[in-house]
Amino acid sequence: MSQFYPQTQRDTYKLVEKFATGKFKNEITFLKSLVNDIVNHGEFEIIGGRVWELNAPEKCYVLQHQHGKSSKIPLGHKIALTDYPILSELAHKRTSLHHETDEYLKNKGIDLYSVTAVGDIIRIGSNYYYKYVLGFNAKHILQSFYETLNVISSVASIKIRDLTHKEAHKKLQRDINKASEIQRNLLPQHFLQFHDFEIFGLCVPDSEVGGDFFDYLMNKSDEEDRVGIVISDAASKGLPAAIQALFVSGALRMAQSFSPKISSLLSRLNTLIFDTFPYERFVTLFYCELTLSSNRLVLYANAGHCAPIHYRYEDDSIRMLQPTGGLLGIIREQAFNVENVRLKPNDILVLYTDGISEAMNKSEQLYGEERICKIIRKYKDESAKHIAYMLIEDVQKFNAGSTYNDDKTIVVVKRTQNGSEMAS
Repeated sequence: MSQFYPQTQRDTYKLVEKFATGKFKNEITFLKSLVNDIVNHGEFEIIGGRVWELNAPEKCYVLQHQHGKSSKIPLGHKIALTDYPILSELAHKRTSLHHETDEYLKNKGIDLYSVTAVGDIIRIGSNYYYKYVLGFNAKHILQSFYETLNVISSVASIKIRDLTHKEAHKKLQRDINKASEIQRNLLPQHFLQFHDFEIFGLCVPDSEVGGDFFDYLMNKSDEEDRVGIVISDAASKGLPAAIQALFVSGALRMAQSFSPKISSLLSRLNTLIFDTFPYERFVTLFYCELTLSSNRLVLYANAGHCAPIHYRYEDDSIRMLQPTGGLLGIIREQAFNVENVRLKPNDILVLYTDGISEAMNKSEQLYGEERICKIIRKYKDESAKHIAYMLIEDVQKFNAGSTYNDDKTIVVVKRTQNGSEMAS
């Protein structure tokens, strides 16, 4: 045996790990490459190597690849599990050394062979089998190589799990990207002009998908009468939050077509969330309706959401629209009160999620409502769009470099001065 043959298991591990490096399309392409490298590594004195894959429904292993100087066996050749009891023993041994008994395979030059198990374990009947078996034949398989096969099995199984996880991650990422696309498509156009109301909303997600959303809901029975504005935040994270947000958005759009009262709308939505998401956390939501009443009354209900800020232009005062009911989905049956606020010319209403008010800086200080009010006062004479962008820009600067991030959603409603002209 050559002096280059691995002398320790550590050397063997490094050698096999080297064989396992690189990018592979799937498990089979990796195992083909690994078998080729082992057979080509002359110090092992291996004549031929094969990759067998388990076919559970047919209870056999199917030849997927072979390499070396042995006579070729047709790809797709099957060996029945019942003919090779050693195959079930691999679930305990992982590696086994035997003399071939199958006359067909013996005629192909396979006499002494060693097999090692790789990949996942699959149950068939009362026995367990590995998904793949690597077979090697030689004139004399050394005991040292028999031990090396255990290392090969371990490294190959780790690599296969890595490939499986990467593929699963790619699939998950594709699903997340699709969910993100759906979420983006559900968000309305940023700007909406409803008579003398300017409305501008934007959402900056922390990741591909999140639990924040906003929407503008036109009254289908009389679009000139009123418009609903909703902002919501699912308290869970990632995909569960995104699913809840999509559910709430769809339920609201469907319910809006029936023109229900606000209190009834939220009560029914609460029950739906409670019944549909028993293991998820709650949802906060603020809903308001802009009307064309002479005093421009805004009706609203707040289901445990961050209190929107009403800025009164004429006296430079602030009013917080506090919750009028509990969180959605916590209790199956609960009522929601409806309150109202009047928006006079140049008044501003700012809706936001906790990703705004609870944004942290590097010192773990909260952005807070006072900073929101400061931005509103600073840009009170600007458009709803300008106020929204200035606020999100200020929050992003404040939040830069922080380890904590969350979705950030804002909707700004401003009543313009020329209301009488626009309403005519």
